[in-house]
Amino acid sequence: MTKKRELTSKKQAGQSSFAPLLAAPVFLLMLLGLLYTGDRLGLIKVDWKTLFSQEFVEEVATVLITPTPGSTSVATTLPATATPATSRNWNYKLYFTTPVYPDKPATRTETIMQALIGVINGAQRSLDVAVYELDLDPVGDALLAAQKRGVAVRIVTDSDSLAEDETLIRLNKAGVPLVPDNRKPIMHNKFVVVDGQAVWTGSWNFTGNDTFRNNNHAIYIQSPQLAQNYALEFEEMFTKKEFGPTSLSKTLSPRLQFGKTIVETCFAPEDECAAQLTVLIRRAQQSIRFMAFSFTHTGIADAIIDRAKAGVTVQGVFETRGSETEASQLKRLKRQKLDVWQDGNPYTLHHKVFIIDDSITVFGSFNFTDNADQSNDENMLIIQNSNLASQFLAEFNRVYEQAKNPPK
Repeated sequence: MTKKRELTSKKQAGQSSFAPLLAAPVFLLMLLGLLYTGDRLGLIKVDWKTLFSQEFVEEVATVLITPTPGSTSVATTLPATATPATSRNWNYKLYFTTPVYPDKPATRTETIMQALIGVINGAQRSLDVAVYELDLDPVGDALLAAQKRGVAVRIVTDSDSLAEDETLIRLNKAGVPLVPDNRKPIMHNKFVVVDGQAVWTGSWNFTGNDTFRNNNHAIYIQSPQLAQNYALEFEEMFTKKEFGPTSLSKTLSPRLQFGKTIVETCFAPEDECAAQLTVLIRRAQQSIRFMAFSFTHTGIADAIIDRAKAGVTVQGVFETRGSETEASQLKRLKRQKLDVWQDGNPYTLHHKVFIIDDSITVFGSFNFTDNADQSNDENMLIIQNSNLASQFLAEFNRVYEQAKNPPK
């Protein structure tokens, strides 16, 4: 018996021989009145969905880290923009491609592809795949095998890729449910929701070039709450055929907390990802580092320049292709004497990454462009975790050194 019910029983004691029988139902009626889900009579309105879908427990995260050389840095605090939903734990595995020039089959590393195949092979109920490009036959084979063993496989892609990528064409002919984005702007995501419990996402398209030649990253995060965010985005595209600006922001838990780790989900264009990134950059106190396939967004560059003038260290690497156009921010940042370079990979630097104060990492499919922010369909994660940041920092250092000393 709770303290509240004990007091109620004491007040009613001795008033009637029926008091013991009436106490419980009377209290129940009072409680139901207080928890009335409407908004009349000044009573409390309870959000039952929130009450039972969030766990108000904070524990230290359990992190599965793929070993990557690099130093661990001291984390700084990210000012809260919303009250985060807390959860007990999260697991992640982070992968980077390791392109070798010149590309030869004998020297190829399939780690990232085999990791995704392992995730697909482990699925029990569902695989919701939103991918811009898919031409890796082993991945296609794994998806078909999953469908044959009873896993519900669904795919969202871009119409241009569906017309060109043989693996997507094969999956479509095999009866895998597939929805293309037929707009001129692109469906540029590269994520998979696994059994509604985990998410695979990053910059990596499921292609030979992105696997063996281009610099990319992918992360696999086990978190039902995060998976719900991505599942809802997938349903908007697959079921409602809502892409780009027609997609509405309905993210269940845009800000999640796992112990001391904060994970924020941003879908473009509905969540104004460039604005969120700009705010983070303007809060930088020590350092800003980035790797950019395409960087033309003026507002993001403005924020970088302002923080550099305030004494914040700035280092960046641009994909060479397109970086000398008038739209690119490379020349502008160079005019400010910032430590920015064209990449040294003879193929393609395909990362879209910011590392802020060695503790906050921003990454995903989102290029730093107006098209990504306003027209395409994209996703971006903002994660405050110094271990994760140190892994991305090690990759940045490798890419940065290659930019300064490109292979010949």
